[in-house]
Amino acid sequence: MKAIDVLDGGMMTTVQDLGRFGYQRYGVPTSGALDQFALRAANRLVGNPEGAAALEMTAIGPRLRFLAPATIALTGADLQARIDGQALARWESAAVEAGATLSFDGPQDGIRGYLAVAGGIDVPPVLGSRSTYTRSKLGGLDGRPLKAGDTLDVGGERPALLGGTLRLPEAERPVYGHAHELRVVLGPQDDRFTARGIETFLSSEYRVSPQSDRMGCRLTGPTIEHLRGPDIVSDGIPFGAVQVSGDGAPIVLLADRGTAGGYTKIATVIGPDLPRLAQAAPGDTVRFTRVDLDQAYAAVREQERRLASIAPAGPAPDRARLLKVAAAVAAVSARLR
Repeated sequence: MKAIDVLDGGMMTTVQDLGRFGYQRYGVPTSGALDQFALRAANRLVGNPEGAAALEMTAIGPRLRFLAPATIALTGADLQARIDGQALARWESAAVEAGATLSFDGPQDGIRGYLAVAGGIDVPPVLGSRSTYTRSKLGGLDGRPLKAGDTLDVGGERPALLGGTLRLPEAERPVYGHAHELRVVLGPQDDRFTARGIETFLSSEYRVSPQSDRMGCRLTGPTIEHLRGPDIVSDGIPFGAVQVSGDGAPIVLLADRGTAGGYTKIATVIGPDLPRLAQAAPGDTVRFTRVDLDQAYAAVREQERRLASIAPAGPAPDRARLLKVAAAVAAVSARLR
């Protein structure tokens, strides 16, 4: 169903889901949302599966006109969203009418916002995912960022959310700021660094470089000392791996990272802290703190608890009645296809 006209694509707006898996052995990156917590939350708020495709918007958001009524949710960075000039809240679902225009005034906190629409952004899956990998023009909408004149479809598998607002409680909503503390598990090649190099890594403040992108977050700061040089036999690279090449500067590898690499990896940022890095702007500061696996698992459990706290705002709707209405809407939609 044609649902959204793109009036302005913004700075870097792409279709993303949770990533493309099963093809890394062929050199195909996973891609997917950089801030997976924000994507998952947005989809939950509109009643989609967590891995449904949504829009990832960077710094300067797009301008979009809705061609049909829709239920939407904005999460992640505060890009100062407006519907027809009126401020639109983040971290909760909202109904928009046909003809409404969504626009953004610019970033206030964080740099990547996420827009989910009930039914999910419907572009053809490529290798099992709708995520956009721009370097290979793979997935998404023709493998590129959105531009003026594009039209987006929304899936018809699920009717729009009915009967009230869903919301992530205020206490569970992230505030990003400009100083980011990231927990790491050392390895897999921490033995390739001197004790002084590891101490430098864990005690220093680094700054996010303007050369950072979806492939990796480049950091500037004190040099990390190798023990026997930076080169290793190439091996796999996980999301959040902290790679240190010959210049001694750390790079945290992100969603569009290569599938394998031959530089030493001193540590890996734990999954629940990667959203903070996804929201870090050039010039922001980063510090690393060592944790063990038990602490990392505890952080994952805490993240899942926060996602599970999404609940209706106000009195709960009559679920039986909503299911009947939803079934009727689905039946009408099927006849119209």
